Amino acid sequence: MLKDFEKSKPEDKEIVSTQIREMRDELFSYLQGLKEKKLPVLVLVEGWAAAGKGSLIKELISEIDPRFYNVITPPITPEREARYPFLYSYATAIPENGKIIFLDSGWVESLVRARLRLEITQEEYKRRIRQINEFERQLRDGGYLVLKLFLHIDREEQAERMERLCEKAETAWRVTDDDLWQQREYRHFLKCYDEVLEKTDEAVHWHILDGKKRKTAVRDALKLMTGKIKSALEKERYVGDPFREEFPLVKMPLLSEVDLSPAIEEEEYKKELKKLQNRLSELHYEIYMRRIPVVIGYEGWDAAGKGGNIRRVAYPLDPRGFDVHPIASPEPHELNRHFLWRFWTRLPRSGHISIFDRTWYGRVMVERLEGFCSEKDWKRAYNEINEFERQLTEWGAVVLKFWIHIDKDTQLARFNDRQNTPEKQWKITDEDWRNREKWDLYEEAVNDMIRKTSTENAPWYIIESNDKKYARLRTLRIIIKALEDACSHAFERQLG
Repeated sequence: MLKDFEKSKPEDKEIVSTQIREMRDELFSYLQGLKEKKLPVLVLVEGWAAAGKGSLIKELISEIDPRFYNVITPPITPEREARYPFLYSYATAIPENGKIIFLDSGWVESLVRARLRLEITQEEYKRRIRQINEFERQLRDGGYLVLKLFLHIDREEQAERMERLCEKAETAWRVTDDDLWQQREYRHFLKCYDEVLEKTDEAVHWHILDGKKRKTAVRDALKLMTGKIKSALEKERYVGDPFREEFPLVKMPLLSEVDLSPAIEEEEYKKELKKLQNRLSELHYEIYMRRIPVVIGYEGWDAAGKGGNIRRVAYPLDPRGFDVHPIASPEPHELNRHFLWRFWTRLPRSGHISIFDRTWYGRVMVERLEGFCSEKDWKRAYNEINEFERQLTEWGAVVLKFWIHIDKDTQLARFNDRQNTPEKQWKITDEDWRNREKWDLYEEAVNDMIRKTSTENAPWYIIESNDKKYARLRTLRIIIKALEDACSHAFERQLG
């Protein structure tokens, strides 16, 4: 793409300036439409050091109401210091509906620098290319307008600009050691940029701008931005493809086939609980030292015992190294973004644990059944969830998903107990009773969910919870086994 780029021809500066003014007026006229149609816009500005990315963004925002946009410069963190997944800084920065986010450099710059620093393997490089394409496709399918711009300048132009910046003390700080490294290794950067741009030109296409001609670049960027916003406002939202079975799945039983009779005696339970919690406490320290992130998701029937199960898991953990996230109905700022955004923002740092009481699977259960999203949205979500969880495991996270399972009679008995016990009445709501009336519909949705998202890298565990004590021990054993395996693999990698 860059190697075949043709520089723009000389143009009359007054004509270009007039076009810029006209396009700024046109862009301003679309802002109310963005708000009314709830169209989120993400503008990614990539390019060479000293190509003028900051100046371009300044020109693009000059006539936009500040309430409509934010400019974000995500950090480019060396791999040895990274504590979150590769796409974390970008997935957490996506705009709310009706607003614009300008990213001053993004996933391309981060990937190219990691590649040329030899911080990642060829296999990881390919994975990240795939993750970028998945991320951009999810945004597009979720109704986002994504515009990707790359400011291109040749080696001589870059050298001249850096030299001018370095001549003055007040501007020399803008040229970093990494920028100078890029200038020295321009040819290698060119090859890598070119390859990454070509390989990430799938869901959303790249637009190369001539960074040498600043006004022309501004005019061309405004033309692209106004044209795409106008088109997006006039068209129906793109909804993407339905679920595609492209992940290796683990065969799972239907909920009706699960034997819920397992139980344990009180004395044995107390003895085993203490032993398992002690072991989990030891492992928490080990995963912290080995920087292994852990994501534990709980779903299950109302009154199945999720809360008590979570308490027994959390009790032996160092409170400085874990968080429990109770997931309720999305807040307005969460509802106005891609449904996975509020889970990206709650991911643990490496070496820490995040426990989710309800998860991203709400999209294919309650949102599906209560009509909070379209049928195409929830059908597409299975694949998006599988991609999300695969990215977590490729980052090195242990991902554990528990469905806490009881039968209908047990739920009724627990509901009545809550209703009739004053200190427990806060646990039972009218919504619980309404959901119970939809048991069969929920069971169908859960069976679909487990069948389509129990992948080899992140399988589901159906926990028999007619006896809560048995369920707690079984969950602890699964967590301990997974953490022991992860620590063992980490140790083997260090040796290798």
